Amino acid sequence: MSSSVHVIRHGEVENPAKILYGRQPGWKLSNRGQEMAQTLGDWSKTIDLGALHVSPLQRAQETAAPIAAAHNISITTDERLIEASNIFEGKPFGVGDGVLRHPSAWIHLLNPWKPSWGEPYEEQITRMLAAIFAARDAAAGKDAICISHQLPIWILRSAIESRRLLHDPRKRECSLASVTSVHFDDDGLISGLTYSEPARHLLPEKK
Repeated sequence: MSSSVHVIRHGEVENPAKILYGRQPGWKLSNRGQEMAQTLGDWSKTIDLGALHVSPLQRAQETAAPIAAAHNISITTDERLIEASNIFEGKPFGVGDGVLRHPSAWIHLLNPWKPSWGEPYEEQITRMLAAIFAARDAAAGKDAICISHQLPIWILRSAIESRRLLHDPRKRECSLASVTSVHFDDDGLISGLTYSEPARHLLPEKK
């Protein structure tokens, strides 16, 4: 049977110091992020949900909680949905006010195929594809939800849509609490992809 895997980016994180948190534990959703999670829980009620697979990081697990409650379904933690690794995590990240003002950091930006975050794009594609196929199989003909992070979701989408993997991070179409839906045909093959923003009304204004 045809089905979809809805790959959701987590909600807004409490991060007033603008730290690049990466894979660090303990980063929780902000109050607005909690609202985003509740909005996703309401949105998910339109789906016949068969599986909920989630990154192990706290912000993703908190985003999943209202969805799990809405469907009385357990959360399956999948390490393959984790954020991309990043050698700069734990530090402010910026050109004028962060780690990038130090020339010693620039060497990590020379190879666009293995940029500052350290995990090659191809590795992200491989693990994310494996994760969404595992969620599809676990859903047994129903839809599945995966909750992950912006860069792995965008690289997954780029691969599916045959986009260039090199890109301007500011132009990723993957806002907070957005849904990138991967659709499968009756043979279990990827047939298309759609994008939506159920929590658009909660997104912070761009400066």
